[in-house]
Amino acid sequence: MKKTLYLSVVLFIAYTSIAFSQSYQRLGQGVKTITQSIAIEVQFYSPQIVRVLKQPQGNVLKKESLAVIKKPQQTQVDISAQHDTVTLKSSAVEVKLNLKTGGVSFVSAVSGVPLFTEKDYGTQFTHVKDGNEASFDVRQAFILDKDEVIYGLGQQPNGKLNQRGQKVYLRNENTRVCIPFFQSVKGYGIYWDSYAPTTFTDNIQETAFDSEVGNCADYYFMYGGGADGVVTQMRDLTGQAPMMPLWVYGYNQSRERYKTQFELVDVVKRYRALKVPLDGIVQDWQYWGKDDNWNAMSFDATTYPKPQLMVDSVHLLHAHLFIVSWPGFAPKTPQFQEFKQKNMLINFDTWPPGANTRPYDVYNPEARDIYWGYLNKGIFSLGPDAWWLDSTEPDHINIRDKDFDQPTFLGTFRSVQNAFPLAHTKGVYEHQRDESATKRVVLLTRSAFAGQQRYSANTWSGDIRSDWPTFKKQIPNALNFSMTGLPYWNADIGGFFAGNWNRGGGINNPEFKELYARWLQFGAFTPMMRSHGTDIPREIYQFGKRGDQIFDVVEKFINLRYSILPYIYSTAWNVTHNSGSIMRPLYAGFGQDKQGYEVNTEYLFGKSFLVMPVTDKGVKSQDVYLPAGTKWYDFWTGEIAEGGKNIERATPIDILPLYVQAGSIIPWGPKVQYANEKKWDNLTIRVYPGADGEFTLYEDQNDNYNYEKGVYATIDFAWNDKERTLTINEQKGAFPGMITKRKFNLIIVKPNHGTGIETTSPDKTINYNGRDIKVKF
Repeated sequence: MKKTLYLSVVLFIAYTSIAFSQSYQRLGQGVKTITQSIAIEVQFYSPQIVRVLKQPQGNVLKKESLAVIKKPQQTQVDISAQHDTVTLKSSAVEVKLNLKTGGVSFVSAVSGVPLFTEKDYGTQFTHVKDGNEASFDVRQAFILDKDEVIYGLGQQPNGKLNQRGQKVYLRNENTRVCIPFFQSVKGYGIYWDSYAPTTFTDNIQETAFDSEVGNCADYYFMYGGGADGVVTQMRDLTGQAPMMPLWVYGYNQSRERYKTQFELVDVVKRYRALKVPLDGIVQDWQYWGKDDNWNAMSFDATTYPKPQLMVDSVHLLHAHLFIVSWPGFAPKTPQFQEFKQKNMLINFDTWPPGANTRPYDVYNPEARDIYWGYLNKGIFSLGPDAWWLDSTEPDHINIRDKDFDQPTFLGTFRSVQNAFPLAHTKGVYEHQRDESATKRVVLLTRSAFAGQQRYSANTWSGDIRSDWPTFKKQIPNALNFSMTGLPYWNADIGGFFAGNWNRGGGINNPEFKELYARWLQFGAFTPMMRSHGTDIPREIYQFGKRGDQIFDVVEKFINLRYSILPYIYSTAWNVTHNSGSIMRPLYAGFGQDKQGYEVNTEYLFGKSFLVMPVTDKGVKSQDVYLPAGTKWYDFWTGEIAEGGKNIERATPIDILPLYVQAGSIIPWGPKVQYANEKKWDNLTIRVYPGADGEFTLYEDQNDNYNYEKGVYATIDFAWNDKERTLTINEQKGAFPGMITKRKFNLIIVKPNHGTGIETTSPDKTINYNGRDIKVKF
């Protein structure tokens, strides 16, 4: 029987007493008190970030967060008390702690507007067993405004953008990325710092996090004023996202699976022969041989007889290679034997079924060292460019209740389960960085947790079905993931499980062709453009040849992706340098336009593009909402429309509804077969008039970590709409091989004037040598 410890009245003698009120102790940049048998600490980490920590009185807790890496920074906090309320105030946030109830509430220090509040007596600790140890079920309830819209929780495949009215069990599994974080249209975010399975509930009575085990209620309130500001605070709290190499933003081809090294290299050769751009090729599982040798981190001698030749051949073709690695090992592997001997396996079944594979203890630093030792010797020493870390939840099959009682380095598996992908990616990222600074770490992962952005992880949406309803859900999946603070997300273009289409002709099924074409259009406007799946191969030549409709559509959008690489790479720099985001809901760019708050069918790509994927079969047109407050250009025609209304856009198979915000400045790259083929010494700059605008073009050495030492360059562009003047500022910074003289082909986009990927004559061409220049139109 569970015993519940509620907030019940307990008086105590504190360090200083006031006869008519409860007492508290000042603690650095915060306070602590004991109220209703609960020890409470409220502490400012910055003017915008506040930590609230509650635990049963008498508990001795020294918690080191797995996700939070920020230490409290020096912050001016004014603390005062009146009656039974302690008020703590920074320049941004005012916190009120009720000494009678233990409730905490938050107010904007600037406007005085209430932001967020705990529910009265909303903290509950229920005695439970966690394996053989005493623990608590920990629950904290809050009260939100009736019509308040919230985003986040990682990736929940419920098809919803607004997560109000949901009850979600947050436990990582394939296709579900579970992160106990949400942010509100009121401009704040909440991170619940627990790694145990947690139930998030929102109903008309309350909003609550309820973790199955834990020793404390521990959450962080962060105020950012808007979507981008909250993401900035979450990154400040949990870590910044490093730059990925330029090539990874190109087109990446995969399949479940290439079965020999010759097959894999041949795919790259065929793309080069077709002159269709390609930058990445992915080697999926079983390159190690049979399942009893699962994840041996070595190549089977029959199917991959010369792995070094394979890697070198890919590189000679100017492409890059992902290699898959799993967290589980079959008993036949030396890794399994060493981990078993050192008691570093978690004893439950993971993929594949029947092979008796076990995951290693990712929470153990020594185990992570051992894992990398094998990965480095068997694979990384050959020179691949990126890792596909599959099953990072991990897969858990033949589930038994006692599996969650399994011990790990940090406690039971239950207590740290959701942080598995965070710990696993940490090991690979940090070890590769220690091994080499010349090759940026790239991790493609199937799951994530708060803070994982700091390990250069790009998470895909899992092994999803290849159908229209699943495709439609990928948009809110991506946006909620991004609003949780993790900027890099992608999905298997065409969906993973495509076997249902084989009954209708497979690759020749007209509906599958349509679905794939539409999905690839969406993929061109995600942080990683990657085609992958089982049952039906997806390489472009599977769809015929030039002149065949779907081949032409696929080629068109791959080329479009490469045309906007300077825009994408500069947006990636904004992610790293300014805590920005790549995929953003309409609210992120237009916080005053409430009509856009719950739109889950379109999104912003960076700060300039509005994208509306076609996610229904056979549609001839789509109703597109254009946010208020600006004008919008149809990317394909140049037609201008006022924001704040819906417009009908025709959607032939080769058109994705795509709009550009007035005031945008878009750099347009050269036609290439791979990202690094040509320097950006002859760029087209497209200006979309109708509002003032600015853009920063970012360039570096495209790989390595020299940019962290300031080895990069930027060029700021500014458009003055009233004066019709484009200012190109002095180039700042420097790096080896930097372009010092170049041409800019300037186009002022005109209404009803084609602006797609067809050639458009520039209005002016200028020579730029790195110095300020103003161009009048």
